[in-house]
Amino acid sequence: MKKAIAGLISVSLAFSMLAACGGKAGTETKGSAEGQQNEAKPELRQLGFPRNFDPNQDPVAKLLEEKTGYKVKYETLPLENPDDKLNLLMANKEPYDILKLNGSQYNRLASQGALEPLDDLLNKYGQTLLKVNPPEAFENAKVDGKIYGIPEMHPRPFVGSSLAIRQDLLDELGMNVPTTIDEFYELLKAIKEKKGIIPFTGSESIIPEISGAFGIVTSWNVKDGKLIHRLDDPGMKEYLAFMNKLYTEGLLDPEWPVNKPATVQQKFATGQAGVMPYGWGVAPAVTAALEKNMPNAKITIIPALKGKDGQVGNWLQGGGVSWYIAIPKSSKNKEAAMKYMDMKIQPDLFQNLAIGEENVHYKKDETGKLFPILPKFNEERGNADWFLTSTDAKAYEELWLLRVRKDPVLYATFEEIQKQVPISRKDPTLLAPPLPVVGNNMQKLNKLENDYIIKVFAGAEKLSGYDNFVQQWKSQGGNEVIQALSDWYEKSKK
Repeated sequence: MKKAIAGLISVSLAFSMLAACGGKAGTETKGSAEGQQNEAKPELRQLGFPRNFDPNQDPVAKLLEEKTGYKVKYETLPLENPDDKLNLLMANKEPYDILKLNGSQYNRLASQGALEPLDDLLNKYGQTLLKVNPPEAFENAKVDGKIYGIPEMHPRPFVGSSLAIRQDLLDELGMNVPTTIDEFYELLKAIKEKKGIIPFTGSESIIPEISGAFGIVTSWNVKDGKLIHRLDDPGMKEYLAFMNKLYTEGLLDPEWPVNKPATVQQKFATGQAGVMPYGWGVAPAVTAALEKNMPNAKITIIPALKGKDGQVGNWLQGGGVSWYIAIPKSSKNKEAAMKYMDMKIQPDLFQNLAIGEENVHYKKDETGKLFPILPKFNEERGNADWFLTSTDAKAYEELWLLRVRKDPVLYATFEEIQKQVPISRKDPTLLAPPLPVVGNNMQKLNKLENDYIIKVFAGAEKLSGYDNFVQQWKSQGGNEVIQALSDWYEKSKK
C-alpha cells in the first residue's frame, strides 16, 4: 500500500453521502447508460497489481460486465519483480486500456510519456469521477499541469504493522512484552540462549517499530523546518548499527538478506523463529498456520519500541492517494475506458462493487456498524478492492472498515495495531504531486538504498563507508530528488 487516510464517519453519514451523490449523478447515469445500450462496446483490457487469484473468474468481474455492458479482460502483474514486468509491457506498447499503478510506477510512466493525458476525457466522460474525488487529489495527480491518472484515495490513515511474538514463548522465558530497544535486545538474547531458535526473522530493510526508536520512520522527515531524506538523518546510522549488532550476535535470522515474506511467516508459524515483523494484513494466514502447528499458541503484539530519551514512532500510512488509474497511450479504447470507469463509480454500483448487497454480503449491527456476512462476502467480494478504479472517497471511509472486518482475526489485529496511531506519523511528502525527476529516479534510488541497508545488516558493507554510500546515492539522482521535493515542500508551506 504508499499513501493513506483519516477520519471516522458514521454509517448514516456514509449512506447519506451515497444518497446525495445518487440523486443527480444516478439520474444522469441512467440516461447515459440507456443511450449507450445501442453502442458497440469494445472489449477492454485492464492490468492490475499483483495478487494470487484469477480476476476473470471472480464474481465481481461478472457483476461489472452485467451492470456496465463492458467485457473486460483482466490481468495481474507477477508477484515477483512486478516493476520489471510493467516496464517491459510498456516498452512493448502492449495495448492495455486501464492500468492500476502505485505512486512510483505512475510517476515513472507519466514522466516517460507512456500515459494518456486525461483532462479532456474526464471533462467529457468522467464527470462523476471529478465529483467524488477531492480537487487536491487531482492536483496530486498532475504532471506538468496535466492529469495522467485518476486518483484512488485511501479511505483513512492507519498503522500497518507491529512486531509479533508467541505469548507462550514470553511465558516460558518469564519475560514481559518489551517496550524499549534495550528490553527488546534482552528478549532476543534470552530466546537464543534458552530456546535455541532464530530470535528474530524478517526480510525488510526498514522496520519502523525499531527504526522509530532512532527517529527514522518514513523516507522523509522535517527537521528545523527543512525537508530531509532519512539517509541524511543521524538516526539512520544508529539504526543500522543496532541491526548489525543483532546480526553479528546471532540474534537476527542469518537468512535475512534472502528471505521472502512467505518464508518469514513459515519460520514464525512453525516455531523456528521467535519474533517477526507483523502486519494486520497477514494476520489471518499467520494465525491459521500457527494454530495448525501449535494449537495452544497465541500471537502477542510488540508495539513500536522506545529509544533513548523515550523516542518512539511508527509509520502512519494512508491519508493520500493509494493508486493512480491510468490509460496508456497505446490504448485503442480511450473513450470507452473512461466511460466504463465513470459508470463504476455511480453510487449504487460502487457500493455493490465494494461491499455487495445488504443482508446478502453484509449486515448492520445494533450500533449501525457494517459487518460482512461470511463466507458469502469473502467468496463474492473478498477481492473487490482489486477491481476498484477510484472510489467515492467519502462513502468509502466507512465501507472500507467493513472490508477490514471480513475476518475476525484481521479485524482484531487491526484494532490492536491502531493503538499506535498517537505515536505514529505520516510521510511529509504524502501529498506531493508526481514530479518527473522523482518518477525517473526513485525506483532506482529505493533499490540502491534497500540493498545497501540489508548488506550493512549482514556485515557485507561496513558502516565506516556510510558517508561514501550517501554521496553515491545522491550522485545517482538523489540530489535532484531532494531538491525537487524540497522546492515543493517550501511552496506548500506558503
